[in-house]
Amino acid sequence: MSSTSAVEPGTRLAERFRLEDRVSESDGATLWKAIDEILARPVAVHTFSPDFPRVHEVVTAARAASRLTDPRLTQVFDAAEDDQHAYVVSEWVTGETLTDLLASGPLEPERAAGLVAEAAEALAHAHEAQLYHLCLRPSNLVWTSGSTVKVLGVAVDATMWGLTTDQPALDDAEGLGRLLYAGLTGHWPGDEEEGGLPAAPMIDGHFCSPRQVTAGVPSYLDTVTVRACLPEARRGQSPLSTPSEVAEALADVARPMPIPISYPSTPAVASASHTEGLDVAHRQRSPAPQLPPPPPPRRTSGGGGGSTVNRVLMTLVVLLVIAAVGVGAWTIGRSLGSPGASQTTSASPKASTSASAEAQAVKPEKAKGFDPLGDGDEKTDMAKLAIDGKPSTLWKTETYTSADLGRLKDGVGLLLDMGKSMQISDVVATLSNAPGATVELKVGDSPDLDSLKTVATEKNAAGKTTLSPEQAATGQYVLIWFTRVPTDEGTFHGTIYEVVVHSPGSA
Repeated sequence: MSSTSAVEPGTRLAERFRLEDRVSESDGATLWKAIDEILARPVAVHTFSPDFPRVHEVVTAARAASRLTDPRLTQVFDAAEDDQHAYVVSEWVTGETLTDLLASGPLEPERAAGLVAEAAEALAHAHEAQLYHLCLRPSNLVWTSGSTVKVLGVAVDATMWGLTTDQPALDDAEGLGRLLYAGLTGHWPGDEEEGGLPAAPMIDGHFCSPRQVTAGVPSYLDTVTVRACLPEARRGQSPLSTPSEVAEALADVARPMPIPISYPSTPAVASASHTEGLDVAHRQRSPAPQLPPPPPPRRTSGGGGGSTVNRVLMTLVVLLVIAAVGVGAWTIGRSLGSPGASQTTSASPKASTSASAEAQAVKPEKAKGFDPLGDGDEKTDMAKLAIDGKPSTLWKTETYTSADLGRLKDGVGLLLDMGKSMQISDVVATLSNAPGATVELKVGDSPDLDSLKTVATEKNAAGKTTLSPEQAATGQYVLIWFTRVPTDEGTFHGTIYEVVVHSPGSA
C-alpha cells in the first residue's frame, strides 16, 4: 500500500465519501467526520498511515461487522484496502456517551441497568457471529439523539489496537459488568481512571461493590455487577461469563426511555409535542372540569356594585343547578317506577357487554419482512424486534433512494402472523418521528398480497400511529404496508419500533 499521507480535509474516497473534519488521531489511525455525497449524510471514516501494521485485519473485521443486523450496533457501510487508500466507513452516531451521562454523577439504578441490558443483548447478537468487542469503555456506550442505545466499535476497535484474548465471551461479560458498575456508582473498576471517571474505591486490595459505594443501589443489581466483574466479592455465586448471560440477568429491567426534562408548572401546550408522556403530564396539571362560570357582570360606577351583581348571579346559578339535579332525580324515579322502565334500563346490559368485549392486545406468533414485489425478503432477521415489547428495538425496511421506494415497487412492509383468524379492532404502530410515511393496514387469511384487503390508510404518518379499520376486519395475517417512506439524513426507509394488535376476540 502506498503512502496515505495525502489524506486531508476535502479528500474523496470511493468517489463519494468526502473527508471534512479530523476528529482524532492515534497510532497511525485517524478518525474523520465525512459526508456521503450520494446519500447526503454524515459518516465516520477511519483512515490509516502507510506504516499502520494491521490494515488488512481491520478491513477484514469491518467487513464481517457490516453483516451484523442488530440496530444497537454501529453499522459499517464500506471498508476497502487498495493501492491508494485503506479506510473503514461507518455510521456517524450522535448522542451522549456513558461518560457524558455520568458527568453529573451516577445514573438512576434502573436507567443504568436498562442501558447495559440493551448493550448486552446487542453484544450477544455479535457473539453469535463470532464477533467480539474486547475493549468496552464508557465512551463505547451511547444514548443517541434518537433515544436508542448504540454500542460502538464491535470487532473493529479490538483489531485496530491489536487486542486478542483466549476468552472473548468472558472479557465482554466483564466489560458489561464494568459499564454497569460505572453507571451505578460514577466510578470505574479498573487499574486506572477511565474517561475522567475516578477509580473505584478499594477495601483490602479489592474493589468495593456498587452498594458499598453508592446508597440506594438495589441488591439484585449489586449482585449482577459482582457476578459479572468482581470475582473476589462473589462468595460462591456463579459468574456471568457471556454477554447473553448478562442480558438474561437484566432481562426484566425497564428499558431506557428519553431522560425526562423539567418544565415550568404551567407549560405551554406546544411543549407537549408528540411525546405522549409530556402530553399526559400536561393534562394531569390541567384543572378538573367545572360547571360553566357565570357570565361576567357589567361594570358599574358604584364601588360595590360589581361584587353585589356577582353574588346575585352566583346564587342564581347554584339554585338552577340544584333545581336541575332535583328534576333529574324526580325523572329517573318516575322512569324506574313506570312500565316503560325496561326501555330505559336496556342500555345498561348493553354497555356492560361492550365493556367486557373491549379490545385486548394480542401478541403475533411470527413477524417477517414482506417484499413480494421485490426479492421476497425485507430484513426478516430484524422483524421480531418490532413485536418484542421493547420500544428501543426496531425493524426497518431496506434503504431506498426516494420516498416512493426508488420507484422499484409499489410497497413493502411487515407481515404479522396472528396464529389464527381473528377480528382486528386496530393496530398501533410506533413509527419513526420523521414525517412523510404513507402506511396501509391490510388484513386477510392468506399471506399473499392479493389476498390481503386494505382496511385502513394513514398518510404523512409519524410516531405512534393507530390504524383502525372502518368496517369489521378479520384474518390471520396483518400487514403494515409502506407505500411511501420518510427521509432520514438523506436516506429513505420505513421504521417500526413496536406493533400492538388489538382484537375483541377470535373470529
